[in-house]
Formats: sequence, C-alpha cells, structure tokens
Amino acid sequence: MNAKTARRRLPVIGAVAAGTVLLLAGPAAAHVSVQPGTAEKGGYSTIAFKVPNEKDNASTVKLEVTLDPKHPLSSVMPQPVPGWEVKVEKTKLEKPLQTHGKTIEEAVSKITWTGGKIEPGQFQQFPLSVGKLPEDADELVFKALQTYSDDDVVRWIDASKPGGAEAEHPAPTLKLVAKAAADGKKADAKDTAKGDDKAENASGKTGEGDGGSDTTARTLGIVGIVVGAAGVAFGVLAGRRRPTA
Repeated sequence: MNAKTARRRLPVIGAVAAGTVLLLAGPAAAHVSVQPGTAEKGGYSTIAFKVPNEKDNASTVKLEVTLDPKHPLSSVMPQPVPGWEVKVEKTKLEKPLQTHGKTIEEAVSKITWTGGKIEPGQFQQFPLSVGKLPEDADELVFKALQTYSDDDVVRWIDASKPGGAEAEHPAPTLKLVAKAAADGKKADAKDTAKGDDKAENASGKTGEGDGGSDTTARTLGIVGIVVGAAGVAFGVLAGRRRPTA
C-alpha cells in the first residue's frame, strides 16, 4: 500500500471506528420494572413501579398497572405521588379471601396514574403497599401500559422467554422467596421503616445510580462521534499534504 492510498483510507477507518463505538454503546435497556425485585412469601411489602421515559420528544403522562388475577391481594394501597392522580379499580372475587378473621370478597385489580408528566431523561416511581403476598407462588406478574404525550402506548406485558431470555417488552415481575431466603434473617421494624422511606423519597428525576446506564450509553455515543469526526478531518488534511515533485 503506497502513501497516497493510505491517506485516502484514513477517513474510512475513522468512520468505522465511530460506528463501532456507537454499536457497542447501543440503546440503554430501560423498561417499567418493580423495585425491589423480590419480596417474602406470605408477608407484606412496599414496592414501587419504576417508570423511565424512553423518548426524547414526548413525556409519559399515564401508567396503568393490572395486578396478577391468579393471585389477588387482600390489601393494596397506593402512596400519593405529587402531581399525579390515582384511580383504584376492584373486582369481585370468585373465591373470597380470609385474612385477619375477615372475609374479603373483592380485591384491587387495576391501578391507573394520570395527570403528571415524566419528562425525557427522567423517571418516576409509583409506590404501593401490598399483601398478603401468596405463599403458593414464586412470582407476581403485573402488566403495565405506559402512555406518552404523543398518544403512543407501550405495552409492558410480555412473559419471560424460555431459557431466561428477556422479552422485548417484559411485564414487571415481583419474585417471591421464602422468608429465610430473603435476607437470611427476618427484617426488623427498623429495616422496614428504611424501605418505606426509600419509597416515599422516590424522585421524578434521574438519580446518580439509576441513570448510570443511560449516561454511559450517551457518553460512548459522543466518543464515537468525536472519533469519527477526527478520522474524517485527519484524512482530509492528510490528502491535501501531498509531496511536491
């Protein structure tokens, strides 16, 4: 390869390098999920639906969550979220639940949050106090619909694929574990209070830890663009500096 040919290929090499970095960065994985992802069987827990906004030109304006109909819960209480209105729907049970000496004939089947906005680059948590969690199941599956201000609706309802592969739009899932497996010991009142405080302090803006994957992806993308631009500029300058006869 002579010097002239090498100079011509420099811009191509720079562009390939940029494309490689962008490919490695890829879109950050972000979807509606349950936080924390596990809870003890037979107990009560405070969970939150974490909803990231995945669009750059629209806000999330509505969240609908359908509870697992196979495992109705006797108690479901949403925590108020500033700026959002919540609607709780109940369904009559074919088989009433018995809890604390009371007969529960209907249970919460769907919860809808509206009125607020999750802006691009932000996320919001929607906390719930739930129980009594079933003892005869290994998970609770919630189906969620995320509506954007441009009327686009993302349906987070897909079941997990065989082999553990993640679905394109996975349904938020709460894993249920035996009490001894949760922490190796029973949670005391202090630990429970800490968990509640975390849910109450849920922010509508991206936190340092939660936004890490998005920040990394954007950083790698910027690096790729800079590398590509540098390659093109170097190739052009090198092509102009041809040796005189």
